[in-house]
Amino acid sequence: MKFSQKKGIWPGLLFVVLSFWLSTSCGYQLRGKASFWPPSLKKIYLPVFKNSTGRFQLDVRITEKVINELVARTGVMIVADQDKADGMIQGEILSFKVDPIMVSEGGSASKYKITVVASISFTDFINQTILFHDDNFTFVEEYEVPAGSDFETEETRAIERVAAKFARQLVINLVEGF
Repeated sequence: MKFSQKKGIWPGLLFVVLSFWLSTSCGYQLRGKASFWPPSLKKIYLPVFKNSTGRFQLDVRITEKVINELVARTGVMIVADQDKADGMIQGEILSFKVDPIMVSEGGSASKYKITVVASISFTDFINQTILFHDDNFTFVEEYEVPAGSDFETEETRAIERVAAKFARQLVINLVEGF
């Protein structure tokens, strides 16, 4: 084989590699760019979620985590007065359920599943539109209760994790338009 014959392979190979790279990366966006968040919404009114479950402090924990996640991802300001807001996020926690999903050799539950269902609405006051609405926003988390551990302590820790993950997923939906 002569050198001039080998030289002809490189442009073709380069073309194939670049074509593959461009076709696989088309449409890819980094998470958290806030491309669907209306730039006019800088002040958000976010009242404490209504708690229809009877689970103590669930509303406060979830609301706090949603505020933290929203501010971190979008940089919006949370305002206490609806009249000074550009938009509003309202939520109602419709159900909170803890189900055992694994039983230990001793016959007691060792793993549980928490399910939280909420109704969420995001309203743009400037354009008088509802940007997001979901009457069945559901989040599920599993947690274990090791032998000798206190069930209520483990459940409280799990609820903290659920609230944080619930908030993260909700804000992703609001910000990224999913």
